[in-house]
Amino acid sequence: MKIIPPRSGVSFILTKGQRLIVTDIQGEQVSDFICYNLEDKREYLSSGRTIDYAETIFLTKGHPFYSNRSNVMFEIIEDTVGRHDFLLTPCSADTFRIIYGHTEPHRGCFGNLCAALKEYGIEPDDIPISFNIFMNVTVDGNSGKVDVLPPKSKAGDYVVIEAKMDLIVGLTACSAEMSNNYSFKPIGYLIEG
Repeated sequence: MKIIPPRSGVSFILTKGQRLIVTDIQGEQVSDFICYNLEDKREYLSSGRTIDYAETIFLTKGHPFYSNRSNVMFEIIEDTVGRHDFLLTPCSADTFRIIYGHTEPHRGCFGNLCAALKEYGIEPDDIPISFNIFMNVTVDGNSGKVDVLPPKSKAGDYVVIEAKMDLIVGLTACSAEMSNNYSFKPIGYLIEG
């Protein structure tokens, strides 16, 4: 298993049929996941299309995840937690400035993804809403208010993603305080197949 240190990110290729296992090593740690079609980076993971076709914001085992062109990019094959987020954008320096009031903000998952994906020619404006693995977000049924709660993941919990096309993947150990119950921990990942 490879380890993503706290508050950092990586990128790699995941080919069609390979499986990616993302593990919360210590518990209550979010991992932002984004991906692009290896053959055409203008095709990328789409929150809007995936939620629209699934008819739920609670995506888990058995759900296909769609691109902006309505092609299936991957599917969750196993999921020991069952609660993740696909509504909120990767945290950024602006997140820390606006929400947390930091005067010297961390670059966040957005900055970490920008740095990790630069080698593939992916620019900051090319980074969409990420699939926030293990993130626990609730939406009030009346007001629509969004709340970020501590992740439900415990040490050793994991998801298994199977690629349905060749992908460029960006993956982080999330940097946002609220998302991780105010403690930053590593994320583990393993590619099989």
